[in-house]
Amino acid sequence: MPQRRRLIVDTDAKNEADDQYAIVHALLSPTLDVRGIVPAHFGTERSASSMLDSRAEVDLLLQLLGLEGQVVVANGAEHAIPDETTPAPSPGAELIVAESLAATPEDPLFVVFLGPLTDMATAILTDPAIVHRDVVVVWIGGMGHDVDWSYDAVEFNLRNDITAANVVFGSGITVWQIPATVYTMVSVGYAELEERIGGTSKLADYLIEQLVAFNESQHPEPIESRSLGDSPAISVVLNPRGGVSRTVPAPRFGSQGGYLPGSGHPVRVFDSVDVRYLLEDMFAKLRKFGRTQA
Repeated sequence: MPQRRRLIVDTDAKNEADDQYAIVHALLSPTLDVRGIVPAHFGTERSASSMLDSRAEVDLLLQLLGLEGQVVVANGAEHAIPDETTPAPSPGAELIVAESLAATPEDPLFVVFLGPLTDMATAILTDPAIVHRDVVVVWIGGMGHDVDWSYDAVEFNLRNDITAANVVFGSGITVWQIPATVYTMVSVGYAELEERIGGTSKLADYLIEQLVAFNESQHPEPIESRSLGDSPAISVVLNPRGGVSRTVPAPRFGSQGGYLPGSGHPVRVFDSVDVRYLLEDMFAKLRKFGRTQA
């Protein structure tokens, strides 16, 4: 059996302040073989060059980790796919296809998406046979299924490429979905971050500082916490039993983000994740990293 799980991280890294924690957690985990990082776009609402902004953030994190030149970074698409039959070609999508060719039942390829599904949809449209390979798409996105939970807008990762989500969910590829009702529950406070990882390394201090700065730029009201909403995508690969999930028929997504009847292929939807394990494991690895740097 393989000693490490092969993983690609597709990330809109500069969109908010939580992708950074998920990327670092993956790279500090000895049982994960990170085959590459794909910087993703996050629309044009916050930046006209969002994918390149994500690339710059990934490069900075690798520098802080001391991993410059040691991890493959392949840029994703700069924009959403135009329709359900037209890909948005990118080196990132090419990396996903290339790595999928080596996937086996004993050694599947996990591709985690912390933003839109653009690059996965492109991989499927470019090489339709990928849906029959041992590839697991882990997506942070979409609303909760069959729950009464008010939200005043289309979920962000879905909104940035609804068309791509429909391609992926309609394709029959293995999908693990972690919806907003779950990922918003991974909250940490400033005090907790300072007490658990503050001062342990330049990397840890940057993670805290950029989170606080993002909150201050986006929230006029007093706030001292944030959800590390992308981190469950890493924790369920590290610990597949560390969550409660169920199988639902694959839906389509409407223009307002709601669920419509779809292909019916089985999709694994997480209703909860082990937040205690997720945070403790990440904090411990960051503290250990700090000791090695010292």
